Amino acid sequence: MNNVYIALLHYPVYNKKGDVVTTAVTNMDIHDISRAAKTYGVKRFYIITPLEQQRQFVRRILHHWQEGYGACYNPWRKKALDITSLKSTLEDAVREIKEESETNVNLVATGASPREGSLRFEELREKISENKEAYLLVFGTGWGIADEVIDKSDYFIEPIRGPSNYNHLSVRSAVSIVLDRLFGER
Repeated sequence: MNNVYIALLHYPVYNKKGDVVTTAVTNMDIHDISRAAKTYGVKRFYIITPLEQQRQFVRRILHHWQEGYGACYNPWRKKALDITSLKSTLEDAVREIKEESETNVNLVATGASPREGSLRFEELREKISENKEAYLLVFGTGWGIADEVIDKSDYFIEPIRGPSNYNHLSVRSAVSIVLDRLFGER
């Protein structure tokens, strides 16, 4: 599966009031999403934030685990974080994927709320396996991806639903569930 990438978007996303904001990067998201991405064969995991202080924070963590003491201390963590990359904008990630893959990049937005025309997991799995173009699954932080990104997306995948009415997963959990539904062994 060399054509799937994921991005964790910190801007533009919504806060609980519906304002477009930039959210903070968390250490747990970096580690847990990198590990899930590596487990399910994702080519690269992009952390996207326009804030220089946040990018410095991410660089310190990545350096520790990719080149510093952490690389020797836990080689398994190094392997996971080696597929993690930092970008200022979603457009930067798309540009890099396009150059690297020499194909079109299909943006796939995710979210907790249903949208008309959403793809079911099985439909997206089939598209990815039949089409050699690149697919970038975009996960939002805060209260979800801003409409300006969703409007530019090629696809929107169905939300994750459990048996209860409660629907507020951590992004780490959502990424893991989506990757398993798309690529997990059945």
